[in-house]
Amino acid sequence: MRTAARPPVRPSTPGGAALLVLLGTLTAIGPLSLDMYLPAFPAMARELGADQAGIQLSLTTCLIGLALGQLVTGPLSDRWGRRRPVLIGVVAYAVLALACAAAPTAPLLAAARFAQGMAGGMGVVVARAVVRDLYAGRDAARYFSRLTLVFGVAPVAAPSVGSLVLRFGSWRAVFLTLAAIGVVLAVAVALRLPETLPAERRSTGGLATTVRTMRSLAADRVYLGYALTQGFAFAGLFAYISGSSFVFQDVFGVSAAVFSVLFGVNALALVATGQLNARLLDRFSPRRLLVATLVVGVVTAAGVLTGALAGSLAVTAVALFAFVGSLGMVMPNSTALALDAHARHAGTAAALMGGIQSVVGALAAPLVGLGGEGSALPMAAVLAGAAALSLTAVLTLARRRPPGA
Repeated sequence: MRTAARPPVRPSTPGGAALLVLLGTLTAIGPLSLDMYLPAFPAMARELGADQAGIQLSLTTCLIGLALGQLVTGPLSDRWGRRRPVLIGVVAYAVLALACAAAPTAPLLAAARFAQGMAGGMGVVVARAVVRDLYAGRDAARYFSRLTLVFGVAPVAAPSVGSLVLRFGSWRAVFLTLAAIGVVLAVAVALRLPETLPAERRSTGGLATTVRTMRSLAADRVYLGYALTQGFAFAGLFAYISGSSFVFQDVFGVSAAVFSVLFGVNALALVATGQLNARLLDRFSPRRLLVATLVVGVVTAAGVLTGALAGSLAVTAVALFAFVGSLGMVMPNSTALALDAHARHAGTAAALMGGIQSVVGALAAPLVGLGGEGSALPMAAVLAGAAALSLTAVLTLARRRPPGA
């Protein structure tokens, strides 16, 4: 059962820009966790005695952890408010980053990454719920677009920071850096994050109520359609994230520094289109922009596949630039459209959406790894398939209902 979108609630905050930066940084926990150690993959494989699939498993377990962290924390934030769960999460994230740094084997690293991802997911889901507490409709889509200006910096900077850290230390130093980021975030949350869910608006039900809410959300065809649209789009992005380091460095022979530049340029494209999306929302609806950019995503994904088949670095790199850039419009619009009618349970709705996103994305990495090494084709095929499924979901499940239906 869908609940009517309520007008935006705008409690006093410590300042619009400060809140935007903080929420963007909390949302960036995912990209930071996934992207900063990408340049270290070949070195990690050598030191830990693992193959490509073994190292990519740590990405998959981190994503599964992100999913579970969101599924647990979203409903709790509807009951406890937004501040307490996210503070617990960022503190745990810092501690678990230290555990990752100390991991002696690839399987133990994958286990530690699962726990770290679960802690990181607590911050991600609360950030989305806070936005829905404050905004609705186009305003929410616009705000999510503005967030890309902040959390989009993470994939731009993360591989470069990771490469810089690797110049002075091993891959373990990357996780020490993530631990330091977690400490800084914990302090910022304690001092600057306002409580946007007043006590009178909090859920009073227990586990049974949470299960009923989850069930009603899963039965909402439109909500599920937008959640799957974002999930499949994220799977395409994650296929790129998990496979690009090996494709560019091992297949096309570029250096770690050049890979970081290419990765950063693609992330800049995502940031730029996110800001363009915020402006275009003055003229077009979020759904119209979403469908248009998903079509672009399918076309550019086909370009990546063409480049992989031809063995062309130039074609592959240009098509990837356009594909990643298109996601700067897909993510904010699909998020706003999915959450719009569920203001009463914004945390739970954000949790289920984030869980779907993470689980679907987690399937991409092993598919890329199982495709074998020495070719860009596995990454390109998974990316193209995910783009096609994302467009299919928005055109079928998330289609507009006829009047009176």
